[in-house]
Amino acid sequence: MLLLCAASLVTVPAICQSADTQEMVRVLVAYHSLSGHTEKMADAVAQGARAVPGTQVILKRVGAVTSDELFSVDAIVLGSPVYWSNMAGEVKQFIDDWQFKFGVFPEFKLKNKVGAAFVTGGQISSGKELTMLSILAAMLGNYMVAVSGGGAFGASATTEGNSPGIDEQELAGARELGGRVAEVSAALKRGIARHESRTGVSGP
Repeated sequence: MLLLCAASLVTVPAICQSADTQEMVRVLVAYHSLSGHTEKMADAVAQGARAVPGTQVILKRVGAVTSDELFSVDAIVLGSPVYWSNMAGEVKQFIDDWQFKFGVFPEFKLKNKVGAAFVTGGQISSGKELTMLSILAAMLGNYMVAVSGGGAFGASATTEGNSPGIDEQELAGARELGGRVAEVSAALKRGIARHESRTGVSGP
């Protein structure tokens, strides 16, 4: 094996790299929560991401996220309660801050980061899908790579009526979303690194 690695250093250095030397994938899970339901889902998303080897998670409320954290991560998973079939004002403010506070445009500083969404709503039909789609739309507008998991558009939970609180199935969906975000982020990061190594051009 030593001879193989020594011989390959000239042409294929990656053969000698172990999993321990691969670059860490960083995932930001940002959320707003008043009742604690969305925070509980955020914790589960973070657990799912951490379960993927080589993943570091930053878990924060939207108002506490810094520009360094926003730009240094490989993925952003954004969670919100559903208010009148829409995201909470604090989450919308955070998205607006991407430009007005952090200045993502015109360089598209979030380009090629993985993006995903999760929500909680009181009723089964309370605008949860609309809210996730509005979050994903903002991410797509920033040239991010949107992914789903735990559901067609992301993970969600119903917290009132016949489904009080958040059950294990909903938490499992949140963990599934976090895991998929971490896996896709790692694959995308490896692909971009190979592209840059092969072409000498930054970005895909």
